[in-house]
Amino acid sequence: MDLPPFDLKLIKKDILIGIAECEKRCLLQCSKWLVELNHGLSETTVERTGNATFQHMHSGIDDAEYDDYLLAKSYFLVREYDRSAFFTRNCSSPVPKFLHLYATYMSKEKKRLDNMIDSSVVSTVNHARDFSELLTILRTEHSEQKLDGYCLYLYGVILKKLELTEMAVRVFVEAITAEPMLWSAWLELAPLVSDKRMLQRLEVPEHWMKSIFEGYTYIELFQNDEGIKIFEHLQKNGFGKCIFIPTLLAIAYSNKRDVDRSIDIFQHLQSVDPYRLDNLDSYSNLLFVKDMKTEMSHLAHKVVEINKYSAETCCVVGNYYSIRADHYKAVMYFQRALKLNPRYLSAWTLMGHEFMEMKNTNAAIQSYRQAVEVNKRDFRAWYGLGQAYEILKMTFYSLYYYKTAQQLRPYDSRMLVALGETYEKLDKIYDALKCYQKAHSVGDIEGVALFSIAKLYEKQGEIEKAIPAYLSFCSDEKLIADKASLCHAYITLGNYYDKHEDFDKATHFAYKCLDFEDTKREAESLLKTIASKRAQRQATALAAASSAAPSKAAGTSAAPEKTADADATTDAYGEDMDMDETNLSKGIDDAAGEEETASEELAPTSTTMPEFPMEDSYDIN
Repeated sequence: MDLPPFDLKLIKKDILIGIAECEKRCLLQCSKWLVELNHGLSETTVERTGNATFQHMHSGIDDAEYDDYLLAKSYFLVREYDRSAFFTRNCSSPVPKFLHLYATYMSKEKKRLDNMIDSSVVSTVNHARDFSELLTILRTEHSEQKLDGYCLYLYGVILKKLELTEMAVRVFVEAITAEPMLWSAWLELAPLVSDKRMLQRLEVPEHWMKSIFEGYTYIELFQNDEGIKIFEHLQKNGFGKCIFIPTLLAIAYSNKRDVDRSIDIFQHLQSVDPYRLDNLDSYSNLLFVKDMKTEMSHLAHKVVEINKYSAETCCVVGNYYSIRADHYKAVMYFQRALKLNPRYLSAWTLMGHEFMEMKNTNAAIQSYRQAVEVNKRDFRAWYGLGQAYEILKMTFYSLYYYKTAQQLRPYDSRMLVALGETYEKLDKIYDALKCYQKAHSVGDIEGVALFSIAKLYEKQGEIEKAIPAYLSFCSDEKLIADKASLCHAYITLGNYYDKHEDFDKATHFAYKCLDFEDTKREAESLLKTIASKRAQRQATALAAASSAAPSKAAGTSAAPEKTADADATTDAYGEDMDMDETNLSKGIDDAAGEEETASEELAPTSTTMPEFPMEDSYDIN
């Protein structure tokens, strides 16, 4: 990907124009983002006096409509949207016209949220009815090509709410082409981009804002390496102090499970802008993953002091109670966050996790479904739905949700293992093996893929294929969290090598099992069996060697004598082969006595008896 060079002076002029245009139209979030970006470029100076940039401060407003516009703008800023829309109803110049449409939209949205009986449901059923009048106006003017970039953006937002995705994408692209500095339009377009190919096919203008949009969208698509490359390039080329850039880098590293690096970036951002609440929910999630209770406590107290009634604050406090295993209070704070912002994705997903901890599966499913309504790319919500339906033993539902999560995170071993386990329950052994093998190849996060492969082979009776997988699984036992799986692997390996009479390896794995209470008795039994087999093998070897030595010493002795001796030997040892372990020692002594007598009769000149090395017996008690 070839990244273009940047002219920082030209960029700053564009930003200043964008700020002026957004402030005139009361697009507060977009204006805030542009102002932060401008502050990050503070080392780049632009002449303010006599600059054409500042002529945009009052453009787009007719003189006859200026007083009405100022009144309407003041009402909008204090959230009196109906009054704002009323005083601009007859305005035709671009800025007051947009303010009228935007105030009408905000009034409808505010009333819809205020009238919701249950704020824990994100419903899109009534959108068509709520916005029908506004939609008719915008559709008519769009067909007549009377909408400017800002009105096109508003039209796209309504189409997106109505889930008219293809039309919304086209309208947002038109809005961006007309007004490249309208970051809100880029931001609304990003979730509608389904994959990398679609992103590369978008016909958006070759503007410097396109680089930021592509980096942001790559991270949304979990193409983290591409996003990191773009933002690191921006950092090196003048955007190093723009707080938005390192925030996205921290999220990208978090997606790559480089948690420590992500936490370091968030801590640096806290030192640069200590009162910033944006994205602190992501930071608190990382502290939760690392079980950093002290840091979580400090963060929770800090955000409460900054703004107690912010959705981000409620989410952080919810995580604080969750890390303390106080799940009821955690749910309460996540619900508060959703009352403040019903489309707050993190709160929906985290509340689903809390309900799962509380064994309230139905409530968890409801929360996860709402999270998917807000953002269909939230793999955590899809994965949570898979887990919930797995608990309910609805395997085909579980398979569907795990598949969706795996498509969103194709290289996440957790999704692959969950998918493999579901296939295994459905007796789709080949598909399950493929999932486990891919999970192992992409880097098994939880360290269970090899064990699952081995156990599946064992279940199918293919023990020869299972043993290499068990050996690989046991190669670094310190990294294995599930000790039950480890001891199962050890006892299986011990029994396998015992069956194949590789007693050294069998003993090694049997002794490993003694460390686990669950397999201690089985391991003791195995060690007794191994000791018995060793003794039997030694007795057999001793008998064979002792019968061979007298035969050699006799030299040319008659064949009948050899036969008699052989029969005697067979009689002496044949019964001993069936002896149990308690009588084994006595049998060996008797056999040794008979050997000594036979040797003296056959070779009277020999004064010493050949010695046979005996292995130490194992004390298994």
